[in-house]
Amino acid sequence: MNYAASSARDWLKGSFTALVTPFKDGAVDFDAFDRLLERQLAGGTHGVVPAGTTGEGSTLTVEEQIAIIRRCVSVVAGRVPVIAGVGANDTPTALRLAKAAAEAGADGLLAATGYYNRPSQAGLIAHYTKLAEATDLPIVLYNVPARTASDISVDTMGVLAENPRIVALKDATSVLARVARQRLSCGSDFVQLSGEDCTAVGFNAMGGQGCISVTANVVPDLCAQMQSACLDGRWDEAVALQDRLTPLHDALFADTSPGPVKYALSCLGLIANELRLPLVPASDEARAAVDAALSGLDLI
Repeated sequence: MNYAASSARDWLKGSFTALVTPFKDGAVDFDAFDRLLERQLAGGTHGVVPAGTTGEGSTLTVEEQIAIIRRCVSVVAGRVPVIAGVGANDTPTALRLAKAAAEAGADGLLAATGYYNRPSQAGLIAHYTKLAEATDLPIVLYNVPARTASDISVDTMGVLAENPRIVALKDATSVLARVARQRLSCGSDFVQLSGEDCTAVGFNAMGGQGCISVTANVVPDLCAQMQSACLDGRWDEAVALQDRLTPLHDALFADTSPGPVKYALSCLGLIANELRLPLVPASDEARAAVDAALSGLDLI
C-alpha cells in the first residue's frame, strides 16, 4: 500500500514501535534488526519508527541513520507504514535525512525539534516549514521537551498544522490536558499520537489515536491489542491491558532509555545488551525491575 499517498488519518493510528537499533561490537547489527522487524510484524504492530530517540538516532552517523531507514523499508516491504526518524540538531541535516528517507520509500517522517540549540518558537516554525517545503511525505512533529529542552507550544502547533504536509504529532510531554488544547488549535483532523507508554490509554480517551511506543519493542502483540481496543471503543479491555503492561512500562523507564528496553530484548535472546556511548547499559536496579516485569508477563 502507498500509505504516503492516502490520508494520514486513515493509517497513522494504533501501535507504532519506536525501534531500538541493535549494536554488535560497536557497529549496527543489521541481522538482529531484521529479526526484530519480523517479530514486530508477526506480533501485529501497526507501524514502525526506525532511527528515532529509542533507536539512538542522536548517536548514529547520518550514514548509519540512512542505512537503517533503507533496511527497515526493504524488510517491511509495505506490510505496515514506516515513519523514518529524521531528528537532528540542525535543519540541513534533517533535510538530508528527509530526502534520503523519501528516496528509500519511507511513508512519513518523525521530526524532533533541534536538540541542544533550544530554538525559539519562531525558530521551530522556520525549521518545520523548511522540512515541509523539502519533502512530499507527511510529517509527524515530535515534541519531547525532556530530551530537547524545547517545547512546541500549542499556538505554534496551530500555525504548523496549517501546512498540509504537517499532519500529526508525537506528544511525549505526558500532559494529557494538552490533547484537547492541541485539537482545538490544530483541528480535529490533525493526528495526535502518544509518546509516553504509561498514559497511552488516557491519551486516546482524550482524543488521540495511537502511540509511538517503547514497550512495543518487547511485547508488540499486547501493545497492538491495547491500541486496537482503544480504536474500537473497547475501553474496559484497553484498561485491563494497560494495567497488565504498567509494570513493564515503568521498568523500561527505570533508567535512561533505551538502556532498559535493550536489556529486556537481550533477556529474550533477540539482541546484544549494547548501547553507544555516552549511553551505557541499564543499572542493576533497572535490570531487576525489568526482570520482575518480564517474569510477571511470563516472558522469562
